[in-house]
Amino acid sequence: MDLLYFIILVSSLIFVHELGHFMFAKLFGVKVMTFSLGFGPKVIRLRGRETEYCLGILPFGGYVKMLEASKSDIVLPEDRHRTFESLSVLKRVTIVLAGPVMNLVFPVLLYFAVFVSEGPLLAPTVGVVLPGHPAHGKLLPGDRVMAINGHEIGTFDELQRLVAKSPGELLRMRVFRDNRQVDVEIVAEETTSLLGSAAHGDVVQATPLDIEERIGSIGIMSSAPASVVGIADPDSPAYRAGLRTFDVVVQVAGRPIRRFMDLDAEFSSTQGETVPVTYLRPVPVEDALGSLAEMAVYEAGVVALTPDPSGLDLTGRTGIESADLYVAYVREGSSLYKADLRPGDKLLRLDDEEIPAWSTFLERVKKASDRPHRIEFLAARDGRRHSGTFEVGRVEYTDENGQSIVVYMLGRSVIDHWAPVAIEDPVSHPTPVRYALTKAIEETVRVTRFTSVLFVRLLQGRISLESLSGPITIYRVAGEEGRKGPGYFVWVMALISINLGILNLLPIPVLDGGHLAFLVLETAMRRPVPLRLREFAHLLGMGILIALMVLVFKNDFDKQGDVIWGQLRELVR
Repeated sequence: MDLLYFIILVSSLIFVHELGHFMFAKLFGVKVMTFSLGFGPKVIRLRGRETEYCLGILPFGGYVKMLEASKSDIVLPEDRHRTFESLSVLKRVTIVLAGPVMNLVFPVLLYFAVFVSEGPLLAPTVGVVLPGHPAHGKLLPGDRVMAINGHEIGTFDELQRLVAKSPGELLRMRVFRDNRQVDVEIVAEETTSLLGSAAHGDVVQATPLDIEERIGSIGIMSSAPASVVGIADPDSPAYRAGLRTFDVVVQVAGRPIRRFMDLDAEFSSTQGETVPVTYLRPVPVEDALGSLAEMAVYEAGVVALTPDPSGLDLTGRTGIESADLYVAYVREGSSLYKADLRPGDKLLRLDDEEIPAWSTFLERVKKASDRPHRIEFLAARDGRRHSGTFEVGRVEYTDENGQSIVVYMLGRSVIDHWAPVAIEDPVSHPTPVRYALTKAIEETVRVTRFTSVLFVRLLQGRISLESLSGPITIYRVAGEEGRKGPGYFVWVMALISINLGILNLLPIPVLDGGHLAFLVLETAMRRPVPLRLREFAHLLGMGILIALMVLVFKNDFDKQGDVIWGQLRELVR
């Protein structure tokens, strides 16, 4: 089956490439003698009116043979105006470019096929507004964004993409709130992202690609926090009733609760009356799966809670607050653990500044990862304030290119909270074709940019040639992604198509980029490049390609020799 996936992937991309050359040659009246998919002995030969269509046994390439007097083709008098050389330089450039361009356009169709079938999707509803960001104080949890700068919004993904494309710009939003529409203006903050970066924990370090992107952000997240509670005061009504930190409230007075924000509405209407509260409590399972995993099961319970009517908000009435700042995990042996921080403790201050949200805590530490920090927290074990100092773990290593890289470790492997979300009801996009086409074009441009810079970094020597992979890796990846499903297979086909298109544009004789170079020289010299020079260049180009093929085969065997031999044995069987 892997072989079938490989043949489908490679043959499809070669067909698309050669089809580009073929279509424009026909369009400009050039006589096409052969259209071949694959090399070697011909498995299939079909004779058209003037073109022979062939299928070779080796699916590693293809070609379109056009009538060319410079290659000693026999040109009949009536066909002199139909040779490749008879065309203007612009038309010849168009024919040569058509193949690589088709490989760069084809992914738009592939991505479109994936995106148009996506769904249902998250609605453009604000779930969380992060403190200290542009949306804070302007958007509220539960707001539904209908339009941005006149563009109708159908999904949260579309909302994010429009914001990301507008760093530093004013965003005029039409928002549906409390059964009415309101207008909100927000200036998106500008952040930078390193495309092709490597993530270590929650700290991102640049790779040798160094592609910096300007991205807009307003500080919102989809899906509101679930009704997970945090209870710090042992004298509060909730604690006395029997609720504890990390309990999930599912009902209040018989009414279902999904989001934490729903708790405020329910308890604000009780006016001090005792109400039954149903909850689920996560209880850790000792030695789950033979200590291979950490697992908890829910135990259900019901308590009778009498709110304090004099309280001004949910915390004041019940003692219940969001569990966002409560620590659920601290790795033993880490500097935070040595600072006496334990699961169940509540973060209060970092470097003498109040911590309004978990996201703020991570952001502040990341901005100063290379220095010690002072942390203040409320300990669950005694209800008292504690403080200590910690440092972010630092790892230094040398990558495959000989570059020294320093990585600061802070993420879920070190410290984490427990913040499940209440997933909103999914929606279908109102204009799926427009949405899918726009997203497909953007994704194609993004991957093309990434791949182009990758080739540049290879030529600069910043990325080792040992990182290159060849047909054997493509064979393995095609099989793996094909078994996952059509969407995964189409995605990898798009990626390889872009790589093939850019590779063919390299100015190496034999490749399309080499032909373009000759046409540029012809334009500059105002006469064709001498035949002997072209023949020598083609031999040189063929030598370069053979050396490159040897290199990528060697890399494939060095990286996954055992896997390759195992697959070859399976094929023989």
